[in-house]
Amino acid sequence: MALCAVPACAQVYGGFSSSGSVVLSNFPGSETPTVVVPSGGRPGADPSAATSEGEVLSARIRAQAYNSIVSEIAQELEVPVGLLHAVIAVESAYLPNAVSPKGAQGLMQLMPATAQRFGVVDPFNPRENVRGGALYLKSLLERFGGDLKLAIAGYNAGEAAVIRAGYRVPPYAETQRYVPRVMARLQKPATT
Repeated sequence: MALCAVPACAQVYGGFSSSGSVVLSNFPGSETPTVVVPSGGRPGADPSAATSEGEVLSARIRAQAYNSIVSEIAQELEVPVGLLHAVIAVESAYLPNAVSPKGAQGLMQLMPATAQRFGVVDPFNPRENVRGGALYLKSLLERFGGDLKLAIAGYNAGEAAVIRAGYRVPPYAETQRYVPRVMARLQKPATT
């Protein structure tokens, strides 16, 4: 019984090999410099620093897990793959079972009405969720003449809000923060 408790408290380090593969270890090293899972309250450890670094690395690992789905759907629907990754990173940090306080669900945080509008039966199914979100983004890009900022604002606040704002980013604090966050993610590789 005591042996089972030890791994649960062990510190896990992670990183990427020179070929880009994910590497996990219970020892730090050149390929595993970042704490992914901190040990339970180890003396001298800085849990807040480890957690934030671990969260970033964990999101990168999750991004790789969904990369093929995102790439396939982006190509099929002719939506920029970087845009899908940026929205997923900001919306859910690649957590497929994420649920927002407002009820948005899954990787791309689809509201139930949006999911239904784009044929998503199971919003927690990563493939369905990404397809629904990609279809929504494609429709927003078409509606706003390819204007990326307006499409992103529409994804967050709804297309009607963008129209009411005179085809500008609506003056909602959340949307005013959201658009630059997604745009910044567009400048980064999909797995960072």
